[in-house]
Parts: sequence; C-alpha cells; structure tokens
Amino acid sequence: MQPPLNRANSAPPAAAGPSGPTWLVTPGIAPARFDTAIGSGAEVVLLDLEDSVPTGSKADARAAVLAFAGAPTPGADGPLLGVRINAVDSAEGPRDLAAMGEGSLWPDLVVVPKVESSREIEAVVQAVRRAQVATKVWALIESPRGIVSLSGIVHTPALAGVLFGAADYAAAAGCQLTSRAMWYPRAQLVTAAAAAGIPAVDSPFFSLDDQDGLRSAALEAVELGFTGKVAVHPHQLSVIAKAFAPSPRELEAARAVLAAAAAAANAGGAITTADGVMVGPPLVDAALAVVRRAGHRPTVTTTSVTKVS
Repeated sequence: MQPPLNRANSAPPAAAGPSGPTWLVTPGIAPARFDTAIGSGAEVVLLDLEDSVPTGSKADARAAVLAFAGAPTPGADGPLLGVRINAVDSAEGPRDLAAMGEGSLWPDLVVVPKVESSREIEAVVQAVRRAQVATKVWALIESPRGIVSLSGIVHTPALAGVLFGAADYAAAAGCQLTSRAMWYPRAQLVTAAAAAGIPAVDSPFFSLDDQDGLRSAALEAVELGFTGKVAVHPHQLSVIAKAFAPSPRELEAARAVLAAAAAAANAGGAITTADGVMVGPPLVDAALAVVRRAGHRPTVTTTSVTKVS
C-alpha cells in the first residue's frame, strides 16, 4: 500500500504509480459512495467527473469530488486517489483544472479522457507543474484516432501511464464490445506503453453479474501485458486481484527459473535449463515479473543472480 492520502495538500502527495492492479471508478455525482470506495480494498480509487456525470450536474460533482480530495484522511494506509476530469478541449475540462488549482485540491493522479494527441496531456502537465504538486497524469485512450496516435502520446514528457476505454472505442470504431474485437487496440496500447516504459491499465468489464466473464477478461488482460484493470463495482475487485496474482504453479516455476539462473551465474555461465526449458536473460526477466506480482522482493538481475527474499 501507498502512504496515506494527503488530501489537504499541505505537502506533495505520494508518487502515484499504482501499488497494485485494482482500480475502482466511482461517479463523482455520488459522494455517499466515496468513503465506501476508499475502504473497498482497491489500490486506486478514481472519482469520475466525465461520462458518469450529466451535463447539468458537472458543477455539483466537481464540488463534491474536490471537497473530498481536500478532506483530512484518518487512518494509515489507503489507496491512491484519482480524478478523471472532463476532456481538456471541452468547456468542463479547463474548469476542473482551474478548480483544482484555485483550491490547491490536487489528487494523487489525474486521468485525462479522450486523448488523441500529446497536446491534451501537455495541457494538464503544465497545470500540475504550475501548482508545484506531485500529481501524476494518466491518459485514457478510447478512440481509433487515439490508438493510431499512440507513438506520440506515450512519449509525452511526464505521462505516468495509460488506460484503455473499450466502450467508447467500440462506439467510435463501429465494432462490437467483445473480447475478440478489442484484441487489436488493447495489444497496440500495451505494446506502445511497454516501449515507453509506462504501465497500461485495462478497461472495465461492464457485466456486473458475470463473474466468469470478468475472470476471463482479467486473465486475458494479464496475458496481454496490462498491469491492472478498472472495476466498476467493489465486488469485481477480488476477481481482478486474484487474476493478476500469479498462481502457485506460476510462482513455483518462476522460482525454479531464478534458482537455475543463480546456479548458472555462480558457475560463471549465463544460460542453463529449468524443468527442461532453456533459461536465459529474457526468461529471467519474466520470472522476476512473476515474483514481483506475488509481492515478493527479488534481489536478482539478468547479469547477477543471487536469491529471492
């Protein structure tokens, strides 16, 4: 877990890379749900000022979200607090940023929706820098134009990560909101994010009563290389967390790879085998990633392998 939220912003908030794979989005127009979201166990709680808020309720939602962001936080560890603002080229997006700046009520992270170029990100980064806060800026990619412009978007200075918006993408592309239809844009997003060295978080699964479908979608997100997935209801969080955690078999195999690599390194070699599979630097990196997902602290590199604590 990250250090406690500092919603009063008397000092810069903690670094806002997600501490785990579970994100929970909550409508900004429903302040009665905010405390429940904070206590849900999600690593990132994202209060939404955009799609879930009707046009006539934007001001009320903004006031509720920023009042919550500025409230003192009791207790110790807690999730990161994020806010999805309105699009920066809309009337409401600049108002969201202005209100944050005027009240010095900056969350741990700001999610910028409908990003199709670096320009939208740069505008928010500049606002954060003027405020001299440690708020991280994330881009929500949810259109075909955003996907084809990824190479410019992901390398925007100070961009902390990207999220995928499947529903808006499907509407814009004229395709169905199915797993197969989303393979291409999701793979493109993960590839671009990996090339830029930033995390990518997958779109929500919208069928609230389909736990098997959620499990399948979350496992697919892991397979594609996403670092997390957004939930739209707290009861989805445990399924997502379990999907992103390595299975006992995966963890055992990863430890076998690291042990074999350590033995090879101690013997002066770089290549060895584990359970009949050749082990070299790429497989060691993959094993390290599995161990990290399990919450352990590997003390190994591909050139100098020692042990896993």
